[in-house]
Amino acid sequence: MKPSGNLRTLTDGIIRENPVLVTLLGTCPTLAVTLSAVNGIGMGLATTFVLICSNVVISLLKRFIPSSVRLPSFIIIIAGFVTVVGFLMEGYAPALYDSLGVFLSLITVNCIILGRAEAFASKNKVLPSLLDGLGRGIGFTLALLVMGGIRELLGAGTLFGIPVTKDFIEPMRIFISPPGGFFVFAILIACVNYLIRRMGKRKPLEEMGCSGCPASGACHAACDKKSTDEEENMQ
Repeated sequence: MKPSGNLRTLTDGIIRENPVLVTLLGTCPTLAVTLSAVNGIGMGLATTFVLICSNVVISLLKRFIPSSVRLPSFIIIIAGFVTVVGFLMEGYAPALYDSLGVFLSLITVNCIILGRAEAFASKNKVLPSLLDGLGRGIGFTLALLVMGGIRELLGAGTLFGIPVTKDFIEPMRIFISPPGGFFVFAILIACVNYLIRRMGKRKPLEEMGCSGCPASGACHAACDKKSTDEEENMQ
C-alpha cells in the first residue's frame, strides 16, 4: 500500500530524500559540528525548528510576497526564527551554543531551508508545508546524530560524553579530525544509497538531473521569465 500524500511528504525527507545523505545539502555544518552526538542532535533540532516555522509562515504569506522580493523575504523570515533559536540556546544551553558557534547563525542561509521554502512551502498549503519541514528536519537530525555518534565513539571513546570504549579500544583521533569526518560521511552515504536500492526506491537514471530535482519547477519558471524579459527588451 502506497502512503497517502501527507504521509509521504513527511517520510520522504527521512530516508528516500534525506537532505544530507541523498541530496547532499547542508554538508558544511554536517562536517563541522558532528564532533559529538550532542552537537549533532543540537544542530539538527535547531534546524528542524527553523524549517517547520519558516515553512508554515512562508506558506501562509505566499500570496502576499511579490515574486521580485521572494528570496530576500524568505531569508528575513528564516533569520527571525534563527535569532529566536540562538537566544533560547544561549540562555538555556550555553555550552552547546558555544560549540555550534557561527554555524548556528549560518542556518539562515542553509540550502535545505531555502530550498524547501522555494520548492515546497511557497507552492503548498500549511499542513503539507509543516509536514515537509518536519520530515526534512527529522532526516537532517538523524543524519547528524548518527554521524556525530560514530565520530565521538571512535574518536573519543565516549557517547553523549559517557565513556564507552575506554577499557578495550584506544580512541582513534582521526575520526574527530576533518579527514575522519569525510570518511564517516562517505560511508553513511554509501549505506543509505544501498538501503534505498534494497527498498526499491532508487530513482531510475533518466529521472536524475533537472527533471528529478524538487526545485526544477522554480528554476524553469525563472528561466522562462528571464527569456520573456529579454524578448521584451529586444522589441
